Amino acid sequence: MAPAIMTLAADAPKLDTGSTAFMLISAALVMVMTPGLAFFYGGMVRVKSALNMLMMSFISLGIVSILWTLYGFSLAFGSGTGFMGGTHWFGMRHIGITELWPGYGIPVYVFAVFQLMFAIITPALISGALADRVKFTAWSLFITLWATIVYFPVAHWVWASDGWLFKKGVIDFAGGTAVHINAGAAALGVILVIGKRHGFKRDPMRPHNLPLVMLGCGLLWFGWFGFNAGSWLGSDGVAAVAFTNTQVATAAAMIGWLVYERLRHGSFTTLGAASGAVSGLVAITPACGSVSPLGAILLGLVTGAICAAAVGLKYRFNYDDSLDVVGVHMVGGIVGSLSIGFLATGGVGQTAKGVFYGGGWHQLGLQFIGVGSVLGYSLVCAAVLAKLIDMVMGFRVTEDEEITGVDQVLHAETAYDFAGVAGGSHGILPAGGINEAGTASKKVDA
Repeated sequence: MAPAIMTLAADAPKLDTGSTAFMLISAALVMVMTPGLAFFYGGMVRVKSALNMLMMSFISLGIVSILWTLYGFSLAFGSGTGFMGGTHWFGMRHIGITELWPGYGIPVYVFAVFQLMFAIITPALISGALADRVKFTAWSLFITLWATIVYFPVAHWVWASDGWLFKKGVIDFAGGTAVHINAGAAALGVILVIGKRHGFKRDPMRPHNLPLVMLGCGLLWFGWFGFNAGSWLGSDGVAAVAFTNTQVATAAAMIGWLVYERLRHGSFTTLGAASGAVSGLVAITPACGSVSPLGAILLGLVTGAICAAAVGLKYRFNYDDSLDVVGVHMVGGIVGSLSIGFLATGGVGQTAKGVFYGGGWHQLGLQFIGVGSVLGYSLVCAAVLAKLIDMVMGFRVTEDEEITGVDQVLHAETAYDFAGVAGGSHGILPAGGINEAGTASKKVDA
């Protein structure tokens, strides 16, 4: 986020009702992204895990909203050290309803609720890597701890005026490091601890509902305009450029992914189109206030191809990233963050210039520092938290429960009612339950 916390000034601007309305709408758009993510992930899993995947995103809406109000906003954006905010705003105390965010004509509460939506979706992004195999209670505890120990401090590093990465000059307009690299690295840390799904590399684990995936992608794309354009904290020309860059980079990344897919695998798939679009959204997030629309197109094309290739790394290195969180969010976030060092024009929201615009290598070096520090911190912390949770209460369901399906085991529900086609009644599944192809299977007695 380009703007950051500043010390109160006597000449602070008056309330800007236009920007305030714009920011409230942007916050609502970012909130829609979490249900959109739930649909995107929910359609990508097997039918027996669809509801659990939805719930793993929705529970973040509940948990993080409370944490943010109690202490998260204060730790992320309150005055403190270079690594953590202070306690002054715990419980949203000491914030007047007419108090404006320093340097901007929007209320502090508007800024806080906008940032809350970022805090909600970031841990939800991690869930896609863990599909089919983790306890809901363990996941809920992990969200609580990870948001507290990792997300809130990292947001302070990157976006607060006294954050150490912000003070160094690392650019992250809307969350390439704080959101996407942060979540992708955490996903990698957790899956290295909890291990692979039973049947990984052996059983088909295809998406059960591709129309749902496309719907989720569409909601993410729609909400992302609030994510990126809103991060300028005002409705002006810079927000318009960020909006434009978001659209064209996403479009280009979708095309880049599909071209790679066609050349590599011989087909243009709907899953590839959706995944390519999301990779472009991820990559343009840190750079949308630094690059031109032409630079955004170049970034999108490159990112789509790179992320399409990166999702295959899990088979080469034998880690089970169920829904390619590492390949899309971590890799896409890295590409987007580093692209600033090459493509920043110095004429959009930031004055820093990249290599291609005569700025030398200095900004690229800073971007490497931002990428490496956030990636390393999140990866290590997530792995440690996952190991501790696994030791205390167990992070995974049992093998039998995983085979049965976490929807039935953890939630006592199924995503679809097959009773009518399988001869059951009153919404009760037949004795055989649902097989991995998504159809009811009839139990045969010996």
